[in-house]
Amino acid sequence: MRFRRRVGPAGVHFFDRDSGMNVLFDDIEPDESSWDRAPRQVSIAVTNTCDLTCPYCYAPKERANLAPDVLTEWLDELDENGCMGIGFGGGEPTLYRHLPEICRYAKGRTGLAVTMTTHGHRLNDRLLAELEGNLHFVRVSMDGVGATYEKLRGKPFQVLLHRLDQIGRLFSFGINFVVNRRTISDLEHAVSIAADKGATEFLLLPEQPVGGVGGIDPTTAERLRGWVEAYEGQVPLAVSEAGAEALPTCRPLEAEAGLMAYAHVSASGDLKSSSYDTAGIRIGPEGLIAALDELRQRLETEEARTP
Repeated sequence: MRFRRRVGPAGVHFFDRDSGMNVLFDDIEPDESSWDRAPRQVSIAVTNTCDLTCPYCYAPKERANLAPDVLTEWLDELDENGCMGIGFGGGEPTLYRHLPEICRYAKGRTGLAVTMTTHGHRLNDRLLAELEGNLHFVRVSMDGVGATYEKLRGKPFQVLLHRLDQIGRLFSFGINFVVNRRTISDLEHAVSIAADKGATEFLLLPEQPVGGVGGIDPTTAERLRGWVEAYEGQVPLAVSEAGAEALPTCRPLEAEAGLMAYAHVSASGDLKSSSYDTAGIRIGPEGLIAALDELRQRLETEEARTP
């Protein structure tokens, strides 16, 4: 094992990206001046392009792609400033033509854990071969099963199941599941499929409002809470930060919140505190960490103004 060290308000955190092992020394209280500056995790939308039209998608629809040379500079900054892992997404990252080279760079030239979120349908044999050995974890979106999935995603469910078999032979993987009134009845079946296919995580994503429209309704949210409380399945559950408030969760790094824990980079090159935010800080020539400092200062100012 090769542990990566991170110093922050929660203590001294060691992480091995190959095994996924985390060790936290929370009895150590490092001085704030020694804290690493980067968030623990950063998601990066490499493109806004997607070949699906899911009704609850929050991703911006304007055309945008990150330049690979700029992206590698940002990866180096994150690596040097204590970030532990990055997750490539979109849009659909498999439509980003530089994806294999960016994953190779992140895996080979940095100490970052490298993950990707994808709908999975474009992971053919050629692309899988190019990505093999350069991803530590793959998250596959599977909202509903059977007819529910096909109505929402517009793709054959049996093809997805075949892709899961292919992905599982090469990578550790998990399932991302948007929970709303249309998908919640499929939860039990979905998590059973995840177990059968060898998934090591089932990530619940309570639907968030897009442009003030949609979002998980109170009745469905209450059903989800009941399902989680009664869950006895094999696959460990996780939940998005935006949807965690009403659910029973374990927070081992509770002292490390906000921009210490997570940030998002949009395909337009904006740094945001969440992928759901509509506004952020443009990452300029000074780099990503400078934009992070500016965003943190702005959020602190806004918080101070709030009565």
